[in-house]
Amino acid sequence: MLGIIYALGAASSWTYACYLWRQQTKYFYASQINIIKNVIALVIFSPLILTFNFQSSFKEILILLLSGVIGIAVGDTFYIISLKILGTRRTLTVEALSPIIASILGSLFLDEILSFKVWLGTIIVSISLIGVALQKTENNQGIISNLEKFKGFSFAFLSVLCAVIAATLSRIVLLNSDLNTFQTTEIRLLGSIIALAPFIKVNLINSIKKLPFKNRLRLLSATFLGTNIGILLQQNVFKILPIGLGWILLSASPVIALFFASSEGEKLNWKTLMLTMTTILGIIIVFL
Repeated sequence: MLGIIYALGAASSWTYACYLWRQQTKYFYASQINIIKNVIALVIFSPLILTFNFQSSFKEILILLLSGVIGIAVGDTFYIISLKILGTRRTLTVEALSPIIASILGSLFLDEILSFKVWLGTIIVSISLIGVALQKTENNQGIISNLEKFKGFSFAFLSVLCAVIAATLSRIVLLNSDLNTFQTTEIRLLGSIIALAPFIKVNLINSIKKLPFKNRLRLLSATFLGTNIGILLQQNVFKILPIGLGWILLSASPVIALFFASSEGEKLNWKTLMLTMTTILGIIIVFL
């Protein structure tokens, strides 16, 4: 039950953060937003660095640093690019593929065998979310072109692939070491900063200073919710639940994103709402 609460909490935090981050794409490139949010998140959790035993956990720390590079530095950059092109709901919808990818990786690398009903629920969730992705919805700029849609979904898919690989690496460490979820979160953030450090420039700092106070506050709120709280809750999910099972719940983000659809200028149709209901049905089947 605790794993379910953590997963739904992570999905909610991440969805709202994505909505706020998308608003910042007017002022920054995707890589810049990723740098800003990761630096802020690293600073917030910085006291945890003092709790690491680098010598005894050297191998595990290296794996987590790699997880941070793949999942946060690379994956989140792809994600924010997709957010700018597709919007919050459509980008999150590509997570339809994540439960299947996660289940396959869990079987291959963690010997996690899922029951028939879990696979059935996974397939229902995935098909439903893919159906949502294919629905034509209009935004304030009109219908997105096929080329832009292809680019957006390509970046979203790459981000999901990075996220699932990073999650698998995290679960390996959480199952085989004494590092807690707070520590693993900070190490992953550190890995992302190491990867993104070469892209930190003076003009980025000046751009932040020129940002209106309200936008700075939104950026800080999005970082705390989506990066600090979101990743921390994710780490707890990866520790408690099998990787495939955890991602089924984490992929509930598109359902939550419906609450922000109207504020982004999207008009939902009855097919989208029906597919959302089948998504929920698939999740219920998994946990019956």
